[in-house]
Amino acid sequence: MTGATITKTVIRSLCLHGPESTGKSTVGPRLAAELGVPYVAEYGRTWAEEHGTDFSMADLVAIAEGHDAAARAAMRQGRFPVVLDTDPLMTAAWAEMLFGRVDPWFEAWTGTADLYLLFDVDLPWVEDGTRMFGTAAERRRFFDVSRAQLVARDLPFVTIRGQGEARYAAALAAVRQFC
Repeated sequence: MTGATITKTVIRSLCLHGPESTGKSTVGPRLAAELGVPYVAEYGRTWAEEHGTDFSMADLVAIAEGHDAAARAAMRQGRFPVVLDTDPLMTAAWAEMLFGRVDPWFEAWTGTADLYLLFDVDLPWVEDGTRMFGTAAERRRFFDVSRAQLVARDLPFVTIRGQGEARYAAALAAVRQFC
């Protein structure tokens, strides 16, 4: 366990956080199905598939706003913990990677999750047409930037590692430990 002190409590939202190609979109739906709770897919992927990956800062803010709206809608269903495949903090990490800064919108955003699962870069990188940072150095930097977003806000997180089924088992164990 790393990040802020995590105590067993009611976890209303659980966010899968970390660089691209680390298994978030594979693990997320399985976790939600196992727990019988809503799953909010990564809005940034939908955006990139529709608009391309030549992002501006305004695009990243729009992505964050879209994801935040979807998360809030899922939370209104009242079935917890809602499993989020990233959130605006991950989009802020993208802004840092792409532009070396974040828009003030991200700093003002307060809708953070109750628990974050930070996915490490210990899986092979897979090109899928929307991914950008595939070298070992870029992936490690992206992980560090992603982690820094959580640390800066003193948010509770558990780092998830492992290959294949072990990765899913680590994520499920973390959720069961703290939810």
